[in-house]
Amino acid sequence: MAKITVDATRESIAQVAAFVEGELEKLSCPFKTVAQINIAVDELYSNIVNYAYGGGAGQASVTVQGLDANSVSVTFEDSGVPYDPLAKPDPDTTLGAEERKIGGLGIFIVKKTMDSMDYKYEDNKNVLTIVKKW
Repeated sequence: MAKITVDATRESIAQVAAFVEGELEKLSCPFKTVAQINIAVDELYSNIVNYAYGGGAGQASVTVQGLDANSVSVTFEDSGVPYDPLAKPDPDTTLGAEERKIGGLGIFIVKKTMDSMDYKYEDNKNVLTIVKKW
């Protein structure tokens, strides 16, 4: 298990992405899986940066843990406003882009590409975990 804690800023997105990718390489994660997880990390971490602290300062932690030889979990923690992204309904993808409400598509993509997603609010922290198998 490896963990990074950074200021939740746009500037730290590349640092978090590089950390996660480095940990996935250590776990011999296949390229396609790395690419899918990279998209999920970008989306989920960007949501923390953009919304968790309401424009104020705060930190975020990302933990990467190999679960077995063929799966990994990535956990995001922040002390921002409580927010469960899994509680929102999925966007109606049968509608055209101009007919859909803005927002929610990134979380929807993460839900569809990961094997599981779990959210909890504990110890005054948002804790979101994704799991991907290969």
